[in-house]
Amino acid sequence: MEKQVLVTGSSRGIGREIALYLAKNGFDIVLHCNKNATKANEVKEEIISLGRNARVLQFNIANREECSKVINEDIEKNGIYYGTVLNAGIAKDNVFPVMEEDEWDDVLNTNLGGFYNVLKPIIMPMIANRVKGRIVTMSSVSGLAGNRGQVNYSASKAGIIGATKALSLELAKRGITVNCVAPGVIETDMTTELPVDEVKKMIPMKRFGKTKEVASLVNYLMSEDASYITGQVISVNGGLYL
Repeated sequence: MEKQVLVTGSSRGIGREIALYLAKNGFDIVLHCNKNATKANEVKEEIISLGRNARVLQFNIANREECSKVINEDIEKNGIYYGTVLNAGIAKDNVFPVMEEDEWDDVLNTNLGGFYNVLKPIIMPMIANRVKGRIVTMSSVSGLAGNRGQVNYSASKAGIIGATKALSLELAKRGITVNCVAPGVIETDMTTELPVDEVKKMIPMKRFGKTKEVASLVNYLMSEDASYITGQVISVNGGLYL
């Protein structure tokens, strides 16, 4: 049976690159989007052109009932996932003294709540069917070092690190690895809004990372070669804040 991997938030940016990279390395891909189904379907067609299977699931990772319904139905119809990449997330930046309640709640409920909402319906089928699979979560340099104007985002990403480490201990005896990737500043459509020259001065390598540099690490963590690596947080950040 072909190994299929769910990649949340895979219609664009880092998630898209991860989905394509995994497809090129022999995985079938379960794409995910919240709103942008058109973009997700474009990625699907690109993966199919590579000779791999792909399909799109649409749900809000902050909505527990929706996650459970869509994922359970998909597993029942198409089989258990070998791997899951928790890439989807949001940011609503503001300095803490004037941060609104919804800016805190939305970011925590999506980024950290999404960890529970997405993985809860996935893990028991993996255990019951003795799938020695892979889970990769996405934190951030902000989750390791903190960042001004991102108390909510930093809290959510630091929480993902703690949850990843704890879950890795629970699943290790099942042969399921759980690791975390913590990107720094990666070149995507979101980084076009940054003061590029100023940000690059902060990075020892003096450049932004490439989405491929994150995707290749995720691909390795999904591989058989990484079967003895679990509970780790690996940064892809050009030396930022080390």
